[in-house]
Amino acid sequence: MQLRTRKLLAYASAIAALLAVFALYMQPTILVTLADQLWACFN
Repeated sequence: MQLRTRKLLAYASAIAALLAVFALYMQPTILVTLADQLWACFN
C-alpha cells in the first residue's frame, strides 16, 4: 500500500472515531451512565 493511501485511511479512521464519540456524547443517557461509572470508581 502506498504511503498516501495509508495516510488517507488513517485520517478517515480518526475522523470516523471522533464522529462516533461525538454522536455518543449527544445522548444524555450515555453521559449520565458515564458519570455514574466514574463516580462508582471513587465511592
